[in-house]
Amino acid sequence: MAQYFDKIDKIAYEGADSTNPLAFKHYNASEKILGKTMAEHLRMAACYWHNFCWNGQDVFGMPTFNRPWLAAGDAMQQAKHKADVAFEFFQKLGIPYYCFHDTDVAPEGSNIKEYVNNFSAMVDVLEQKQADSGVKLLWGTANLFSNPRYAAGAASNPDPQVFSYGATQVFHAMNATKRLGGDNYVLWGGREGYETLLNTDLRQERAQLGRFMQMVVEHKHKIGFKGTLLIEPKPQEPTKHQYDYDSATVYGFLKQFGLEKEFRVNIEANHATLAGHSFHHEIATAISLGIFGSIDANRGDAQNGWDTDQFPNNVEELSLVMYEILKSGGFSTGGFNFDTKLRRQSLDRYDLFYGHIGGMDHLAMALKRAAALIEKDFLSSAVAKRYAGWSDSLGKAIQSGEHSLQSLADLTVREQLDPQPVSGRQELLENQLNLVLYR
Repeated sequence: MAQYFDKIDKIAYEGADSTNPLAFKHYNASEKILGKTMAEHLRMAACYWHNFCWNGQDVFGMPTFNRPWLAAGDAMQQAKHKADVAFEFFQKLGIPYYCFHDTDVAPEGSNIKEYVNNFSAMVDVLEQKQADSGVKLLWGTANLFSNPRYAAGAASNPDPQVFSYGATQVFHAMNATKRLGGDNYVLWGGREGYETLLNTDLRQERAQLGRFMQMVVEHKHKIGFKGTLLIEPKPQEPTKHQYDYDSATVYGFLKQFGLEKEFRVNIEANHATLAGHSFHHEIATAISLGIFGSIDANRGDAQNGWDTDQFPNNVEELSLVMYEILKSGGFSTGGFNFDTKLRRQSLDRYDLFYGHIGGMDHLAMALKRAAALIEKDFLSSAVAKRYAGWSDSLGKAIQSGEHSLQSLADLTVREQLDPQPVSGRQELLENQLNLVLYR
């Protein structure tokens, strides 16, 4: 097999003093942090779609990338060529996992039978690639948003035949994910929302979406898939409003349809900011609700109001995210998938390495700083002290239901309670945090 990245053998860890741009400065896969290796903590993955399916085209301009496997030719041969390049990249980068949509890896064909046959043949190819390389599947999913049939959504579409077509893709993508040993299966409702309320029945569409998710759960148990089902929240773009707006909205949806114990969330940093939240907020919220699952690691541009999918480089924010994850016990089946794409002007094939090396190093830096926060854990101490009253007799009595509104009012008057404000000491905590982050 001809090598596409012929100038690279394998990216190595050379330490912080290295000047080699094609080497890790902080990510040392075997280095132990808090009893686990960096690789075990981070569980990093590279995505198939942005790296190997995107040609650099945007709504204002033509393709800028010259990717031979995207040129005209026999669709299945080009898909196999793409797989060769993808696994060469995964191995040389030294990343342990990858993620894909069904139509990333196989041509969709001109009808459903061609889709099924093409995808089945490419799953054979991926299975062999994984066996040869040792690279594993973090998660699989189905693309229910690109084809024009999904312009009005898939599960929420007004046409039940479109619902059925989408269900068929998910059926095959879930089966493939199980066969390939995937740790998770993701559902991203890219067009499960509305453009205008003038032609939308909100109750009907939510009911359809709920039934679709119930069918996914039923199939998971039928085929014995042991991985985690993940829903990926996003507020808008491409639709005006999407039903999976953020982690809290997803939780409410899951509760409505009795699915809160069956799904977790796959949180994307750029989606969090589009929802008006911080990445940190979305992670903390999901953990507090018991639905945290996995992460699509990227960032947006503060001056752009859309999903730019840039490589993560905010070590401060990543450190706080990592701190929340470590406090909660770390990933189970999830990990950090780089849902990231090069800028259209990053034309060189080796730019793929520069972007991922930086992202992996930044996550490693964040892991080390989060571990330092855990070891000192002045943040947890400050929080525990702030809420200490809820561990005393009054707090326990309120929480346990011993008090009614009237009995609590009577107690407050009888004992002449006169609570005084207490400083939250935000500035002090920010100072202490920066002493760890920028030591």
